[in-house]
Amino acid sequence: MPSPDNEDPSEDIEGVVITEYDAVHAEPGQRVAYEKAPPDGGRHDQVWATCNGVVYDTAVRNEHMVHSLEHGAVWIAYDPDEVTGGDLDALVERVDGQPYLMLSPYPGLDQPISLQAWGHQLKLDDVDDERVDQFITALRENEYTTPEPGASCDSVGPEFDTNNPPPFEAAPPGPDAAPVDDN
Repeated sequence: MPSPDNEDPSEDIEGVVITEYDAVHAEPGQRVAYEKAPPDGGRHDQVWATCNGVVYDTAVRNEHMVHSLEHGAVWIAYDPDEVTGGDLDALVERVDGQPYLMLSPYPGLDQPISLQAWGHQLKLDDVDDERVDQFITALRENEYTTPEPGASCDSVGPEFDTNNPPPFEAAPPGPDAAPVDDN
């Protein structure tokens, strides 16, 4: 658990990659040229994905998922070709209904599972790896690593429909994409 004496316990979890990002909004609907797949921070859409224990059946647009990370959520992404059956059931059970967690398929992952929190990523090949729970405990709603701790995970307005979320776009974002950061 994070504390004033240990603000980022994820630093002690083997394999966690930490990156510093600016928390800025893209223009509505604008793609962002993320440097990681899945992205773990940076410029994002003004509308966040619902992150109150939602299990998405389809891949969701990156820019919405990243905004939820800014609020303190942990996003578990999985390769739908690699994680099925009992392994997928185990992830669903871990996420379903839990605040500041969300789960979605992410086609083409380079590992079966990828966990994201703001500026933090951990890729794994086993859903039973103890680091899944360690990552969640260290970073979910972590007031020291999250730009907007305590911000809502509930969708507001018609811009994000949890039952029909804006779809993931696999194609490269193109020349009009916003940079990840202002740097």
